[in-house]
Amino acid sequence: MFDGLILLGQGVAHFLTPAGLFNVAWATLLGVTIGILPGLTATMGVALLVTLTYKMAPDQAILTLMCVYLGAIYGGSRTAILLNIPGTPANAAATLDGHPLARQGKAGLAMGLATTSSTLGTLVGIFFLAIIAPVLSEAALKFGSYEFFWLALFGVVISGQMAGSDTPLKGYIAGILGLLVAMIGMETLHAHQRFTFGIQGLGGGIDIIPAMVGAFGLAEILSTMKRTAVPHIASVNDRVVPRFKEIFQYWKTILRSGIIGTFVGIIPGVGEDVGSWSSYAAAKKFSKNPEEFGKGSQEGLIAAETGDNAVVSASMIPTLTLALPGSAAAAVLIAAMMIHGIRPGPMLMVENPVFLYQVVAMLLLATIANLIFGLSLTKLFIKVLQVPRERLMAVVYILCVVGSFAITQRMFDVYVMLAFGIVGFILREMKYPMAPLVLGIVLGDLLDLNLRRGLMLTNGDPTPFFTRPISAVICLIIVLTILMSIPAVSKRVRALFTRGDRAQARG
Repeated sequence: MFDGLILLGQGVAHFLTPAGLFNVAWATLLGVTIGILPGLTATMGVALLVTLTYKMAPDQAILTLMCVYLGAIYGGSRTAILLNIPGTPANAAATLDGHPLARQGKAGLAMGLATTSSTLGTLVGIFFLAIIAPVLSEAALKFGSYEFFWLALFGVVISGQMAGSDTPLKGYIAGILGLLVAMIGMETLHAHQRFTFGIQGLGGGIDIIPAMVGAFGLAEILSTMKRTAVPHIASVNDRVVPRFKEIFQYWKTILRSGIIGTFVGIIPGVGEDVGSWSSYAAAKKFSKNPEEFGKGSQEGLIAAETGDNAVVSASMIPTLTLALPGSAAAAVLIAAMMIHGIRPGPMLMVENPVFLYQVVAMLLLATIANLIFGLSLTKLFIKVLQVPRERLMAVVYILCVVGSFAITQRMFDVYVMLAFGIVGFILREMKYPMAPLVLGIVLGDLLDLNLRRGLMLTNGDPTPFFTRPISAVICLIIVLTILMSIPAVSKRVRALFTRGDRAQARG
């Protein structure tokens, strides 16, 4: 425990330099700005910025990306409160009570409550990250190829299960598409080329960065341009800094939402929006005044903003210890870490034990910056909303092209970005989620490599995949997850539990 505290202290001290603080300041401001602008998401912001951090030192590059990620999730609450339009999908729940509060003339208070609860939610997630990650990382050292194969598959399955907006089937299809994309190019064990169709550029495979920039950047541009313009800009005339008692009276809600957000963040691929809605639903269920929810409830706003920000910190737990992204933005962060020579996963605590605590320090500094900027620059942030959408999207498009080209300085990556942008836009229009697609690309190599390596170790016998204890447990969870996504099965299971409860009540 004391070793952890010492490493955390060293991590904070490592970034308390002029360069480190400067990066925290501008990256957090950029993240909040991205979150404020409707149409730009945290994942898109992180994906675009990855292309601009190649020349930075690895720790400073990850620090800036982390600040953008956290800032964007927080910043989305501004438009949710003022315009009833969530800046990111994670802030959708905040519109239910944030905007009614703004219409009651309490826009400043609503933003102050959102800022404070976001900070507290992140701190709860950071606490569990510092405690759970080292333990989980140590346990993961016992994993072999068999377990990693199932873990990679679990990441794609659970992401498809939770991210599919209409049905989990669409999420599964998006995940499988991602896995197929990951199979393109030279395979790792024997350097054979697969699925290149004679195209020389595909020999090295599909680079994750142009694919993500296209799927999240260009597709977002096309989707945003299709939507109608933002209606109006609100103003803030009341106080922004909430009183202590206004926050403290909801300490149970904050703690509960922080824990829910942490649990959601640990599950690979689920994301901040699920954490936000889950926290909101739980707060309404346990509230003394549930009838106020949806009409300007401060408790509802606090629950939503605490939940989604706790997910950000907690998503780093599977990301760092198992290399399984806790959210779509975390998937981009994994790619960024690999680009900068940091290999997340069970070996992280062996190869680079300091890095885990540096990530905790990064989140702490980004949280403090969010709190300071959020409470002091509210009126300045509102002016960002006045930027014409057409000019903004033109700048984002240029960043997409330049960022994709800058990786290897070849036009093929720009074509990949354009292709994934168009495909991503079509998939979005058909209500297919993007997170499983990205997770499939990120986890495809891990799944493929460990499947073939495991089979090589047993001369083609797949039995250990099902008989080793940890493998069997993960396999069983995957099967149950898929079965529960079938409406007829889940309905039957719920009916069984309901029948059991009634029998118990009668008894």
